[in-house]
Amino acid sequence: MATTGIDKTLEEVQAIVSHLIKLPETRMWIDYDKEADVLYISFKRPQRATDSEMLESGMLLRYKGDELVGITVLEASKR
Repeated sequence: MATTGIDKTLEEVQAIVSHLIKLPETRMWIDYDKEADVLYISFKRPQRATDSEMLESGMLLRYKGDELVGITVLEASKR
């Protein structure tokens, strides 16, 4: 069985673990739309955001009231 792809995936996961555990939420859902090159990170399911804020960095913060419920990363593959 070829493990090259699995090994690469495990290395990439290890590289982001320390960042993921620092996020304010302990449960999250991550979806990537390859065609649109958009990464969606949701802290609530369903998100049902009531407001959003576009940052200069190309990220969209999604809020429900004052609570951050998701982050949308535009042009994700370029980051």
